[in-house]
Amino acid sequence: MAARKLLGSTRAPLRGAVSRGKADPTERLEVTLILRRAGALPPITGKRDEPIVARADFASSFGASVNDVASVKTFAAQHNLTTVQDAPARRTVVLAGTVADFQGAFGVELQSFDYPGGSYRGRVGDIFLPEELDGVVEAVLGLDNRPQATPHFRMRSAYTGNVHKRPAIAAAASFTPVQLASLYDFPDSLGQGQCIAIIELGGGYRTADLQHYFSGLSIGVPSVTAISVDHATNSPTGNADGPDGEVMLDIEVAGAIASKAALAVYFAPNTDAGFLNAITTAVHDETNKPSVISISWGGPESSWTDQAMQAMDAAFQSAAALGVTVCIATGDNGSTDGVPGSANHADFPASSPHALACGGTSLRSAGGKIADETVWNDGAAGGATGGGASTFFPLPAWQQQLNITAVNEPGTSLQNRGIPDVAGDADPNTGYNVRVDGSDTVIGGTSAVAPLWAALIARINAAPGRGQPVGFVNAALYAPSNPCNDITEGNNGGFSATPGWDACTGLGSPNGSKVAAKL
Repeated sequence: MAARKLLGSTRAPLRGAVSRGKADPTERLEVTLILRRAGALPPITGKRDEPIVARADFASSFGASVNDVASVKTFAAQHNLTTVQDAPARRTVVLAGTVADFQGAFGVELQSFDYPGGSYRGRVGDIFLPEELDGVVEAVLGLDNRPQATPHFRMRSAYTGNVHKRPAIAAAASFTPVQLASLYDFPDSLGQGQCIAIIELGGGYRTADLQHYFSGLSIGVPSVTAISVDHATNSPTGNADGPDGEVMLDIEVAGAIASKAALAVYFAPNTDAGFLNAITTAVHDETNKPSVISISWGGPESSWTDQAMQAMDAAFQSAAALGVTVCIATGDNGSTDGVPGSANHADFPASSPHALACGGTSLRSAGGKIADETVWNDGAAGGATGGGASTFFPLPAWQQQLNITAVNEPGTSLQNRGIPDVAGDADPNTGYNVRVDGSDTVIGGTSAVAPLWAALIARINAAPGRGQPVGFVNAALYAPSNPCNDITEGNNGGFSATPGWDACTGLGSPNGSKVAAKL
């Protein structure tokens, strides 16, 4: 039977990777298939009166059809693959089998690769589908298990000079999340009745650390639930510089600011399949029902396959339809996003037009007020906020008529999706007081800004009299009368801050009461 290339599935080896030969044909693995929708989602415009789809109704209207799921299961059985999960609302079917079985089913050759950071099972080239599944299956993820994303946090270190601010910081202040919520004038609600979903791709938290941290803030420990996705678990490593730093930062920022909200932490493997499955599990979680999702992991768009970016953006479209706001960090490596060379790169999944992309500032206060706030840029040694223009996603309607200003160049018309949308304190030198693996420390990075904004959204959703969550907020935030603190000084390497939106800090840092009124 004729086989068709799966569009957008082309893979190349990781930079510096060397093949050690064919993968073990008897190795068992699980692979995620994303199926087409049974019906098209209504346009996501972000209008405040846009109806929200009930989770209970989503699967039958906008999930995978019964017939398509059956077709995939038939195909799987023909290739000695077993179906371990089917989730129509998530449009997901997970298959299990051996390397040999999957190679035969999808026309690929799996190899073992070594690269400077470790090893992975991978493929080169395209995935192939039988003719009867062409158009039915939109993505096949997990054949390649390379690490897909990095956490976007920075520990405070001995490095304190900021090459784009005056004067150099010698002993900058740090803040508790509660202090930042006050400086940013967040509304009084504490997120009661809301659930914040937090996506993690490694590491874990210890309850004793959470108890110690929140006790020190005179705040009750929020409800924190660990949820396993694709067999990953809450697994602290004991290394604060590793993923534990990310996990604890996310929980402590969100939990301190929205202390009455429940926190659901979805642990998944750091692969494209694991990342997507964590997101779709959170979006369609009918037990915890999160109204906002915080994501502080990502990587350059160039490191993703087209099929993975399309599948994840579609998951964020589903979130928007369900009234779920998705807040995502834009990265800590400036305008290049850490890609060798001088070219600018946008970070994904922040570059999805259905996400609220969160960039970083450096903030100083005096007398309980913001005294100075600029673009976070400590240079190569200390990190800088990500930001720029996507090369994959087109310009959304709510970013029409914007200009993007390169360093030392006049502004030109923004042609594709620009990031970030908003910003917040991210400089490790003006960072967040947190506790990780038994030690108190200070952490920054745009990782902190995603849970900061997620907690603000949870507070707004919990306001008395609000009938439904604010959901997709981008269009409303870009409407006339900017509700953010406009940041006009600094750059992130390739792009300069300007009045209004810019590719360093977006619309700016939150003025919480104005954001609440706008939404």
